[in-house]
Amino acid sequence: MEKKIIINIGRQFGSGGKDIAAALGRKLNIPVYDGELIDKAAQDSGFSAELFKKSDEKKSFSFSTLFSGTFIGGSEEYMSGSGLFKMQSETIIRIAEQGSAVIVGRCSDYILRDHENALNVFITAPLEDRMKRTCERGEATPENVEHFVNKKDKGREEYYNYYSFGNWGMASGYDICINSSILGIEGSADFIIEFARRSGML
Repeated sequence: MEKKIIINIGRQFGSGGKDIAAALGRKLNIPVYDGELIDKAAQDSGFSAELFKKSDEKKSFSFSTLFSGTFIGGSEEYMSGSGLFKMQSETIIRIAEQGSAVIVGRCSDYILRDHENALNVFITAPLEDRMKRTCERGEATPENVEHFVNKKDKGREEYYNYYSFGNWGMASGYDICINSSILGIEGSADFIIEFARRSGML
């Protein structure tokens, strides 16, 4: 690949955003960071991955939920959701400095807003399709899937809006918004790549 590109993927729950990110990584031969961001941030910070998993894409978190008020090294700042967000942000910036990558969620589009070659994508799909995919993955039952999906999206929206001061999922905040039900996983990935090429980003 001639140019270094960062593709930031925002997504509604059950829209296939993670699968599209994986397809992009495979087609472009670049690394994909999703849950791996948690482990990498933990390694960089010296804290356990469990702490980051507890706070993952949630707007607030307190170490007290794990340690009952016990102070665990570092400053008071690092015993808050904001401190964990800061550490994960620093990890995302380091990843972007190293080379091309696909990054899923975690406000990466906001964190890398000054990156010279970042493509910001939002993946959506009709609720019925997202509920079907969620049930197929065994993450919810038909009886509770709508509530489950809406709750997940609400959490992502609150997290993004809280830390980025933006509006999660609003088209004006992204370079491309894609309905994955129209093109499918592979087709959506191909569309993103073609857009990047026509835009001179690849």
